[in-house]
Amino acid sequence: MMHYSNWLIGVKNRASIRNACKTPDTEWSNRGHVLDMQNNNPQANRKTSELAVSTHLCQRGYKVIKRIGEGTFSVVMKTQSLKDGKFYACKTMKQTINSLEQANNLREVQAMKRLSPHTNIIQLHELIFDKETGTLSLICELMEMNIYEFIQGRQTPLPDTTVRLYMYQLCKSLAHMHRCGIFHRDVKPENILIKQDVLKLGDFGSCRSVYSKPPHTEYISTRWYRAPECLLTDGYYSLKMDIWSAGCVFFEIISLNPLFPGTNELDQVSKIHDVLGTPDRSLLQKFKQSRAMRFDFPPKRGSGISRLIPNCPAPALSLLYQMLAYDPDERITAEAALHHTYFREIRLAEKRAETLLRTVGTVDGGEGGGTRNSLDQIWRPVRHGRQVRGRHARQTPLMSHNIKHTAEPLMRRNLPHYAAELPKLNMVAPGPQIPYPVSTLPALTITHRGTLPAITSKKCHPRLAKPRDESHRSALKTYYMPPLDRKRGGY
Repeated sequence: MMHYSNWLIGVKNRASIRNACKTPDTEWSNRGHVLDMQNNNPQANRKTSELAVSTHLCQRGYKVIKRIGEGTFSVVMKTQSLKDGKFYACKTMKQTINSLEQANNLREVQAMKRLSPHTNIIQLHELIFDKETGTLSLICELMEMNIYEFIQGRQTPLPDTTVRLYMYQLCKSLAHMHRCGIFHRDVKPENILIKQDVLKLGDFGSCRSVYSKPPHTEYISTRWYRAPECLLTDGYYSLKMDIWSAGCVFFEIISLNPLFPGTNELDQVSKIHDVLGTPDRSLLQKFKQSRAMRFDFPPKRGSGISRLIPNCPAPALSLLYQMLAYDPDERITAEAALHHTYFREIRLAEKRAETLLRTVGTVDGGEGGGTRNSLDQIWRPVRHGRQVRGRHARQTPLMSHNIKHTAEPLMRRNLPHYAAELPKLNMVAPGPQIPYPVSTLPALTITHRGTLPAITSKKCHPRLAKPRDESHRSALKTYYMPPLDRKRGGY
């Protein structure tokens, strides 16, 4: 218990130092929001004004419509392009930028360029830099709302199909990020944007390369979604922290309430142990290696996640436990989560859609639909001969058939399938040859002068048939067959 008290004192001392250095932010304080001190600029709010932002955006062809939100390091506004009339989200940094090169070297800009394009990643449309004021604005695609706004004040739970669809897209965005060598470090409902049924991950200001060596920034991520390795170590964490945060978001979408709403770091650890239980000593040894002081936790069994959401389907609960594994080494990866049983129906629907797109792309001569795929389309009815057996085969030459199929693919798709085979030739196979008595046939001598005379059947048939019949009759012999006696009605 003494070690636990020392650990509590150390946590409070580090928290007090950080709170003294950070800029107060009342907007996100109730959501457990914390600051990343690497980009904190106390003078940013004074230098950035809406009038200056509107002026330099108007000069670049964008009209400010309204303010969408404001965070610690940026202001987000809805803008309209004066060129095409489309609406975009403009994220203006409060930090002063000295040059365009520095703007392009920002982590958020680099990450968005590397991750683009992807269906579930916010697309960067344009980068606007004002050299006179040092203001940088990111013109991004505009979404309807974020997950927090979507579930805020909702009384009835979301349909399981909606939850499954959103979580599948979130796992796809994280899998894409991790494959590209980047992990987000601040996955939370406010940074997950939706537009109808499409989900996109945004706000890459805290992202980091997966190849960077720890220790990383210790005071990172929003507290409610911070993984245990971020709370219990001095910055020794990896991309698995994104999976823990996604698991917390998963629970919040299902239950409409946060899973671990800690008021401080100690309370955050305590709430995690209340649900998952106190980890074993062997697991805690991994975390102790990176922290100077020793600490012990009071043993807790944990209530379990299933008691908090009793109506949760079993596949969803299974994935939730795997995403919220206390040990990061045992935590599921984003790529493996996509292949979980919970997403089976979505995967099957995706495969059907991909097959349809490949078929349409092949017929339209799209990308990847070369000669080979075209030939596959032509010969597909032949491969399924049983299905077209009995149907009328079009008697068309092969060359003209292929040209017509290639030139009119869409029209042919709606027509019944015909076997694209060569027309069969009606040829009679020669039978067994019978020796003919040629010697009995009289020689036919015809004299003509330049043209052959017409031969009538009256003169040929009687003369040829008579000697042939007589020759056969002379070769035959007569035999006598005695009659058979009938016995009891039979033979």
